[in-house]
Amino acid sequence: MDSPSRHIALQGASNFRDLGGYPGHGGRAVRWRVLFRSDHLARLSAADQQQMQALNIGRSFDFRGERESQDQAYQLAHTQRYSLAIEPTLLQSLYAKALAGSPVTADDAIDAMHASYRGYVLQATDRFAELFAHLLAHDAPLVFHCTAGKDRTGLAAALILSALGVSRADILHDYVLTNALYRHDAGGAVSAFSPETLAVVWRVREAFLESAFKTIDQDYGSMAHYLEARLGLDASALERLRQTYLV
Repeated sequence: MDSPSRHIALQGASNFRDLGGYPGHGGRAVRWRVLFRSDHLARLSAADQQQMQALNIGRSFDFRGERESQDQAYQLAHTQRYSLAIEPTLLQSLYAKALAGSPVTADDAIDAMHASYRGYVLQATDRFAELFAHLLAHDAPLVFHCTAGKDRTGLAAALILSALGVSRADILHDYVLTNALYRHDAGGAVSAFSPETLAVVWRVREAFLESAFKTIDQDYGSMAHYLEARLGLDASALERLRQTYLV
């Protein structure tokens, strides 16, 4: 039997995809058509919204910061939006360097990426814990997203797949799919940066996600302890999560 398509082709979002199918705990696979990740949803066409409705997606979890959400707001007729705001730091740190009169290089962008991922673990874990609380509350199909669907969304996906027992190799595979799918908006203020710098900003590297994993290991000893101590997934909750999202 053929598996469903992982990438959901939409006119207004390029990085919309399904987390289903990856082998998880005990060899059981992640359920298809329940857990979706995406870039922002503010440009969905009427046809896109009909497709989301056909997928029964009734909840969206938005990791964008306050200004991002205001600038590209959305309201979907059949989907309840929940704000889990994580304020962006990547471009802000690069702008600050430029305003100080220093040239912004690709290496600066790489350093800022690593710092962002460490920051998600150190400062934004409560938002990921809120997402898991919703995952445990009921199992209706949902989508979680940020602006590009690659960094805040990428770590959220990695945490969900980790909790479901998916291998690190498959988690990294899912993470780097962004590079094949995501189409960023042309122009804007970021056009002031060099093409080499933007090539870092608009793509992902395994090493960026590994920075978050290393921070988790350094501060909590292991992913398992982090899931329990910070995301509320004790043995009982972890079992419920796996019973719900694995087949």
